[in-house]
Amino acid sequence: MGAQALSAALLAMEEQLTPDAAAGHAAAVDLERQATALGDESLIMRARLCRTSMGVRIGEISGVAREVYDIQQWAADHGDRLLEARAHGMCALIQRLSGDAAKRLEHSVSAIELLDETASVFMQIWHRTRLADALADTGAMDAARLRYRQAEELARKAQMWDLLNVVHNNWAHYEYECGDVVRAREVISRMIKDADAHGLELDPPTLHTVGEVQAANGEYAEAEQTMLTCIARYEAGQMEAVADLVYYRLTLARARRGLGDVVRAQESLDACRELCTELGLQALLVEVHEEQADLYADRGDHVAAFAELKKFIAARESVRSQEREAQAQARQAMFETSEAREQAERFREQARRDPLTGLHNRRYADEELPALIARDPGMSLAIADIDHFKRINDQLSHDTGDQVLVQVAKLLETGLTAAVPAGFAARLGGEEFLLALPATPVDIATAILDDIRRAIGGHDWHDITEGLPVTVSIGVAGVSETSPPSQSATLATADRNLYAAKREGRNRVVTGTPREPLPRAYRDREVA
Repeated sequence: MGAQALSAALLAMEEQLTPDAAAGHAAAVDLERQATALGDESLIMRARLCRTSMGVRIGEISGVAREVYDIQQWAADHGDRLLEARAHGMCALIQRLSGDAAKRLEHSVSAIELLDETASVFMQIWHRTRLADALADTGAMDAARLRYRQAEELARKAQMWDLLNVVHNNWAHYEYECGDVVRAREVISRMIKDADAHGLELDPPTLHTVGEVQAANGEYAEAEQTMLTCIARYEAGQMEAVADLVYYRLTLARARRGLGDVVRAQESLDACRELCTELGLQALLVEVHEEQADLYADRGDHVAAFAELKKFIAARESVRSQEREAQAQARQAMFETSEAREQAERFREQARRDPLTGLHNRRYADEELPALIARDPGMSLAIADIDHFKRINDQLSHDTGDQVLVQVAKLLETGLTAAVPAGFAARLGGEEFLLALPATPVDIATAILDDIRRAIGGHDWHDITEGLPVTVSIGVAGVSETSPPSQSATLATADRNLYAAKREGRNRVVTGTPREPLPRAYRDREVA
């Protein structure tokens, strides 16, 4: 499969609802293998995110946080806004699983902020829904409803009925979780009406939401039938996530307890407990303990109910401790990834700065100038050199010389920034400085640099040099003066003009000096 076809296959996985998570995970693993074979880093990162997303759904959670944060940072570094948005969406899911509602909301907001005009309608709907979920999880239901309505409107307009069903399901679920059964029933009514109108069969997660609301409303017989249908469809292959069956059987147990059928309620609860133990689902086992205590109480066995209640409290505290640990690990993974990136950026910046003056250095100039020159024929470059700098070092001290270099650098940078904000100053070495003036013709650059020269000469140097004057000579050259324009040719011309300024008496700005038969390289500075 070529890169274009692979990209299309990944897009289909990124923007389609995948009911069979196991099959989706296998497909994502295969796509990642093909992307790796192609060596296309962007496709590899997209495939990795698809694989981790499907992996979480089938229970492969270990190590996911660090991998997803790595993908998110890569996307940020490479300007891939859509991949970064998807990665933030996965980060939000990880934070939900670890119980950190605030961090979940933070990542959900970041995902929305990254969406631009290139984002598909699917992404606009999906991430608005996930933001609404995150807001609801923090109790901000008014704000959540606003996002749910936006997502609902977008889905209707685009006629994305499957996605509209997801919006309705999540909306109804969080209304139920927040205790507003009336609103939950209103949303469910719209959901069922839309599903019937467009020939959609409600999937197990959606049926589960319906069953939860029915049970909360005292409609136990309806809830039981809904949950039996839900479980039958799950067992027929409509598996959204491996833990879903526990939720389904738990809601079925509650419905049967509501009907007074304690025997079958216990059967459902025993199946839940067995599945929780098998899959290591400690958070869900807490809910099983709570339901078991209620079931014992309904049977009149208050001693057993009290004992189960103690198990529930102990299990809940254990899970909270595990959630805090998971939050700490997720934060640590995010911190380490972010810290490594920031440290690398700090090292890169340090390598491009002169440690004495704080100006950019020759390395920075060599990295930046070729591209600047290529796109800006109106640019001017200048080389400035401190006059008689050796005398300052010899008569005063090298420490004084360093102080002069620092102050001259400040005056150069301040004057240049005021006149040409897009420009920059760099220390080339010793007492020699480079000044880059984008979109500034030579005549204008000469006037600007002459003002800077006068500012340096007129500065009060008494406290540093004890009255010894400090002046600079400057040679200026326009990028368009050489053909083809290049960094070396322009700087050689500026260097020739600087040498002329030295010959003519120093403390001046010179441009337009005729080419010498054997021009000196600008790096070979000898004249003081």
